[in-house]
Amino acid sequence: MLTIHTADLLVTGDPRHPPVPGGAVLVDGRTIAAVGPYEELAEASPTARVRRWPGLLTPGLLNPYGPELLEHAYHPDPREADELGTEPLTGEALAALAPTDTRRGASARRGVQRMLAHGTVAVAGDLWRPAVLDAVRRAGLTVEQRFTDPAGPPSLDPLAADGGRSLREAILTPLAPVPGAAATFAVFDAPDEAALTTRGASCCTATVIDGRLLYRSR
Repeated sequence: MLTIHTADLLVTGDPRHPPVPGGAVLVDGRTIAAVGPYEELAEASPTARVRRWPGLLTPGLLNPYGPELLEHAYHPDPREADELGTEPLTGEALAALAPTDTRRGASARRGVQRMLAHGTVAVAGDLWRPAVLDAVRRAGLTVEQRFTDPAGPPSLDPLAADGGRSLREAILTPLAPVPGAAATFAVFDAPDEAALTTRGASCCTATVIDGRLLYRSR
């Protein structure tokens, strides 16, 4: 099925192509079929389903803190909030909790959902625990190599990594209608790149991986 995702502003992540007001991505199954102004895509594919998003449509983001957030942290279940709070447990608190592999797997699934809510489509760093790898792969996130440890405290916001990154530095790959390009992108409640940098990736309203809408805030 063909689907057109359109937003107030499209940023491809490719410096050779300027932002497109009213831009859109035409998705054919798991891949991108076209990128450009909504009117052109709608005219070329009049039977396509249309999803309209307010804000900014960008490539999906890469979070460099894969091991730190998914293997070296425990994301409490909402039912554990009274006992453990709502923020990830690390260090001594994690050691005291001593979660089983089953609890680690559930934690990783919750962590992945929190990542999706920040426009994350990939993580960097080696993941060794089978339960964590299973949670990541089931969600469709990819695991990328990293050659140096990122600076600063781990953050769910890819734009906050290394003390702050631009959108271009945080994206996984630009949006391009090349054969086989994955239909993977995110939408943010921000009018432009500058506003997104200020607000942070927590203003994400939708995350799509391989054509699947995996997160939607509203």
